[in-house]
Parts: sequence; C-alpha cells; structure tokens
Amino acid sequence: MGTRLEFQSVLEALLGSGNVYFQPPPSFVMEYPAIVYNRWNQSTDYADNAAYRQVTRYRVTVIDVDPDSLIPNKVGALEMSSYFRHLVKNNLNHDIYDVYF
Repeated sequence: MGTRLEFQSVLEALLGSGNVYFQPPPSFVMEYPAIVYNRWNQSTDYADNAAYRQVTRYRVTVIDVDPDSLIPNKVGALEMSSYFRHLVKNNLNHDIYDVYF
C-alpha cells in the first residue's frame, strides 16, 4: 500500500486542514477538528512461505466538538477502514477507526 506520509496527505485532504497529528506528545496543544493517528499493527500476507505484502494498520481518532460532524463518515468511507468506538472526553467527541494503509 502506501507510506505513512501518503496516509497523512489522505487524512489532511479529507479533513480539509493540516490538523492531522501522528503520535503527538501528551503536552501538545491541538486545534479542532483534528485527526490523531498512530501505528497499531501490521498485517503480512505469505505465499510459498515468503512474505509478499505488508500492510500497516493505523488507529485513527477523529476529534471534534460537533457531535454530528461529518468527518468520521469520511474516515469510515476509506478503503479498509473499520469503526472501533465512540467516546466523549473533555466535551470533545472521539470517533475511533482502524484503517489499513
């Protein structure tokens, strides 16, 4: 599939801003709406006992003050995306997805 920086570009395009953060430190101050993502896992396909394809799974969190935000639907529409859960923390809505890229 693609590189992490290509995935970053995809996320920035669907968010419509540069508020996309890869593994931000806890003290980092974000602007909302935002997308935060990190590497979560990697899937390897084998044939004839040899690895022929590796795909990285990212945990992607859409954070927005708007509980009816359309941004989560855009992340959910990405190829190989699956919804994980929703939570509210500090009056911010978090929609969490697993996305292979």
